[in-house]
Amino acid sequence: MSTDIDAFPGQLARTQGFTLGVPRAFTLSPDGRRLLFLRTRGPEDRTSCLWLLDEAAERLLVDPDTLGQADGQTDSQAGGQVPEAELVRRERTRERSTGIVAYSADKAARVVVFALNGELWTVDVGSGQARRVPTAGPVVDPRVDPAGRHVAYVSDGDLRVTSLTEGADAAAETGGGRLLSDPADSADPWVTWGLPEHAASESMYRYRGYWWSPDGTRVLAARVDETAVARWWIGDPADPARPPREVAYPVAGTANAVVSLHVLGLDGTRVDVAWDRSAFEYLPAAGWDTHGPLISVQSRDQRTLRVLAVDPGTGTTELLHEQRDAAWVELIVGTPARTAADRLVHTEDRGGTRHLIVDDDAVTPEGLQIREVVAVDGESVLFVASDEPTEEHLWRYQDGSPRRLSDGPGKHTGQLAGDVLLLNSFTDDGHAVRLIRPDTKDTPVRCLDAAPVLPPRITWLRAGEHEIRTALLLPSWYQPGEQRLPVLVSPYGGPAAQLAVHTRHIWFCEAQWFAESGFAVVIADGRGTPGRGPVWEKTIHLDKLSVPLEDQVVALRATAEHCPDLDLERVAIRGWSYGGTLAAAAVLRRPDVFHAAIAGAPAIDQRLYDTHWSERFLGHPEQEPKAYDRSSLLLDAPALRRPLLLVHGMADDNVVPAHTLRMSAALLTAGRPHQVLPLSGTTHMPTTEEGMAGLLRHELAFFRAALGLPDGARLPSAGPARPDRRPLRLPPAQPPGMQEASGRQPDAADRQRESRGGEHAG
Repeated sequence: MSTDIDAFPGQLARTQGFTLGVPRAFTLSPDGRRLLFLRTRGPEDRTSCLWLLDEAAERLLVDPDTLGQADGQTDSQAGGQVPEAELVRRERTRERSTGIVAYSADKAARVVVFALNGELWTVDVGSGQARRVPTAGPVVDPRVDPAGRHVAYVSDGDLRVTSLTEGADAAAETGGGRLLSDPADSADPWVTWGLPEHAASESMYRYRGYWWSPDGTRVLAARVDETAVARWWIGDPADPARPPREVAYPVAGTANAVVSLHVLGLDGTRVDVAWDRSAFEYLPAAGWDTHGPLISVQSRDQRTLRVLAVDPGTGTTELLHEQRDAAWVELIVGTPARTAADRLVHTEDRGGTRHLIVDDDAVTPEGLQIREVVAVDGESVLFVASDEPTEEHLWRYQDGSPRRLSDGPGKHTGQLAGDVLLLNSFTDDGHAVRLIRPDTKDTPVRCLDAAPVLPPRITWLRAGEHEIRTALLLPSWYQPGEQRLPVLVSPYGGPAAQLAVHTRHIWFCEAQWFAESGFAVVIADGRGTPGRGPVWEKTIHLDKLSVPLEDQVVALRATAEHCPDLDLERVAIRGWSYGGTLAAAAVLRRPDVFHAAIAGAPAIDQRLYDTHWSERFLGHPEQEPKAYDRSSLLLDAPALRRPLLLVHGMADDNVVPAHTLRMSAALLTAGRPHQVLPLSGTTHMPTTEEGMAGLLRHELAFFRAALGLPDGARLPSAGPARPDRRPLRLPPAQPPGMQEASGRQPDAADRQRESRGGEHAG
C-alpha cells in the first residue's frame, strides 16, 4: 500500500485526473450507424484524436500527429501556434487535452471540420481522407453547415465562411473565404463576431457565438462589443520578459459587454435582431431550428427570463414565454427548444421541483429535478434529471409521459437516433459507453482511462435533518476502535457542482489517497449545491457562505456519530475555487471546528468576480453591499487563528490572483501568520504533471505539520481506546442526525421531503 501511496500523485497527474482515454464529444448519425467521438490514444496520452465507430468496427479517423505528412510536414511543423482566442475558449471549457479538442459534423455525420494549431481541416467520414482548407487567418471554432457545403469560422474576431465544395463557388472565394461580419469592426480589437463574451462562457454555459440555419444559407451571429468593460492585465510574474495579456473582465457592479444578434446571409445580406437590450442585456441561449431562430434573454438582475422567437427576414421578435423568480431564474443547458409541432420546451421552478415544461404543461413529476435538456427530436424530448441527488439519469419524454432510460447509481447521459441509444455512464466503477440497438447485442465504445492505484472506498451517508448527502472515505487498513483518525473535510459545496455523487471522479481518488495517508475524509454536498431543486439551491440567496459552512459542520459531526473513531480535535479542510473559499471561511469563521485549511484559487472578495455569477446570488453590489460583506472574507482576516495555506495560479483569468494577494495583505496587516503558494504559469487549475503531483504532496505535508501528525501512512492513536468504540456499521437503531444510504430508489415520501427542503468559484 505504501508503494501505491507514493505512486498515486504521479498517476493522477499523468492521467490528468483519470480523464485521458475517456471517449467524449459524441455525434451519432441520424440512422444510428455511425458514431463519431474524440478520445486520446491511451490513459497517459494527451493528444485527442477523432474516432469512428460504424457497423464494421472502431477505427482512428484522424490522428493529429500524422496530418500534413503527405506534403512533408508533421502536425508540429504545420500551422503554428494555437490562437489566443482558442486558448481562452479552452480555459472556459476546462479543456486539458491537445490535438483535436473540438469538431463539427454535418447533419448526416459524413463531413467533419476541426481546427488544429490555427488551421482549418475537413475530413470525409466515408473515405477518412483529410485535407486543409485555406483560411484568411488563424481559425477558432469552425462549424460546418447542416448540409456539409460550407464552413464558418472566427479569425481575429471576424466571422467568415468558406466553401467545402469544388467548382465555381469555391474558386470565387479568395483570401480564405468571405467576410460575414461587419468590415467596419475588423479594426476594433474589442469588437468580435461569433464568439461568446466572458460572462456567457464562464457563467451562463454558452460557449458558442453563432448558429447555422437548417438549410445552410444563413447564420445567426452574436456581435460582442467590450469597449465599456473594465480592463484587467493577466501576466506571469515568473516570466517578466513576457508582456501581460489585456482582458475585458466585467467585475460585479460594472458594465457588461454589449451583445447583439444578427442574421447574416451567405449572399451578403444582414438583418439585425431587435429586442429590449437595455432591459435584457444577457443572451443566455440561442439556436436555429426548422421554425426559425429561438433565443432567451435575461434581465441584469436575473429575475426575469424571456424566450423569444425571431423572424429571420425582419429581425422582429415574438415573446413566447416569460419566467420570473424572486431570487434568480436558473439557466438550464439545452433550453429553450421546440418540438416539430412548434411546442415550446423549457423548464420552470414550481414549488420544490424544477419541471420539464412542454408549452405550459409540467410533464415531469414532483421531485424529479431537471438538470439538462439533451435533444428534442420530433415530439420526443431527451433530458437528464435527478430524483436522488447522488445520481443523474437519462430520461425520454414521449407520448405524454417520461421514461427513464438508464439504470444503476451514477451519472448517465446519451443520445438517441431512431431506435439506437448511445448511453454514456460514469459510475463508481468508472466510465462505460455503449450503443444499444433493439434485438442486437450492445456495442461498447472502448474507454482507455487508467484504473486508479488507490480505488475509492466510499461509505454513503445522509447527515442531519436535511439528509445532506455525504461520502466517508477511510483507510483500507483501518480497524474500528484501534486508533483515532484525523479528519479531512474536502468539499466543493457551491452552486456549480456536486462532489457527493456515485462516480469515480478525481476528488474521490484524491480523497482515498489522503485516507491511505492516515485521514478520514468527509465529502458533503450541502444546501446551495445542484440536484435537489430550487428551494435547496436558493437558500444561499444574498449569503453564499453561512448556510454552506453550517452544512459542512453538520455533515462532519453526523459522520463522527456514525464512526466514533473520527478525531474532532484534529480536523482539516481543503477545497478549490468555491471550495477554496469555503475552506478559508471554515478556519476564519469556525475555528472551534476546523483546525487547518488549504484554500485553492479562492474567490475571497465577491466584488472581484464577474457580473453574471456574483450578481445572480448576491444582487448588485451598490444595492446589496451587506450581502457582499457576508459572502467575502477580507473583513474576517483578523479572526485567523488556525494554519491557512492559500494556493493560486498566477495566470488565472477566472478567479484572478488578486483574491489571494489581497487576502494575504489583509492577514499581514492584522498580524495573522499564514502561507501563500503561488503557482507560476498556472491558470484556474494546475494541469502540468509536476504541478499536479507536487501540489498534492505539498498539501499532505502542510496538513501533517499543521495538525502535528507524524509522517507515514499509519498514524498512532491520539489517545487511549474507549471501551464504547463501535465497528464501522450502524446499530439497528440509527443514531440521531445520520442515516446510512440504503441504495433503494426514492419513494413518494422521499420526494415529498425533498420538495419541502429544497469548476466555478464565485
